[in-house]
Amino acid sequence: MTTTSPRRPATLTLGLLAGIAAVSTASIFIRFAQNEGAPSIVIAAARLSLAALGLAPFALTRHRAELRGLSRREWLLALLSGTFLALHFASWITSLQYTSVASSVVLVTTTPLWVALFAPVVLREKIGAGTLIGLVLALAGGIVVSLSDACTWSAGRLACPSLHNFLAGTAFLGDLLALAGAWMAAGYLLVGRKLRAKMSLVPYIFVVYGMAAVVLIAIMFGTRESPLGYRPVVYLWFVLLALVPQLFGHSTFNWALKYLPASFVSVTLLGEPVGSTILAYLILGEAPGWLKVGGGILILAGIWLAARGSNPE
Repeated sequence: MTTTSPRRPATLTLGLLAGIAAVSTASIFIRFAQNEGAPSIVIAAARLSLAALGLAPFALTRHRAELRGLSRREWLLALLSGTFLALHFASWITSLQYTSVASSVVLVTTTPLWVALFAPVVLREKIGAGTLIGLVLALAGGIVVSLSDACTWSAGRLACPSLHNFLAGTAFLGDLLALAGAWMAAGYLLVGRKLRAKMSLVPYIFVVYGMAAVVLIAIMFGTRESPLGYRPVVYLWFVLLALVPQLFGHSTFNWALKYLPASFVSVTLLGEPVGSTILAYLILGEAPGWLKVGGGILILAGIWLAARGSNPE
């Protein structure tokens, strides 16, 4: 029986910090590509296609037998999981056209809450009191974040538009798309959990990324968008999206799961909205107001409680 060799705390800490920094760059690269005129669906399709192509040499040479051994049911699960992942990226990336980086990333990071909420139905897992409390806190924080995109605080008073104008605003649409991205990511994780139990990491993410890429490419051509004709710098952002946050960032968290409890790793994911907000402030000049900071803290606290409640160790 083989055992996992221990890793030094410093190595794990540096690895997780590097992973957080990597995934925090995603929203910045996306915003740069959007500013150059690249449609959101093209950005999403390019990100997943390039990531799948980057994994292909390893998956097809070292894991060919495992891929050949997949049953029809497992291929269908991969297609369903990839479809959820495709819709996650399509909705979240589009949200960045309408709302701030801070609001978008904080709302899309609520994925663990929805996984914990739907797991009793899909996977027949029990939901704990901590998860319920965390859900309430996060929902309250989500409302505050949404209000912060439309309301202003001045002279000790909160000034907000009418409900009609609030619902018709672009920021509200962006927040809703980011939340939809979290729901789609929850579906991806819930379906993928069944498939991941039977597969090693590289062939699993290769199949799911590949399925997601196929779905996104179909949507891209269905909406008559083209991946060609953009300035060379746009393709640089596409490549960086695939390499830095997708392959390096997410692979780092999967590597850490080999040595650390899932509950601890899931809590470290809360560093992404913090890192993204800092980068958005330094690079894009997007400074979050106090309402948004307060709502973000409520959401992060809620996710932390839910992660502890759903992973008792």
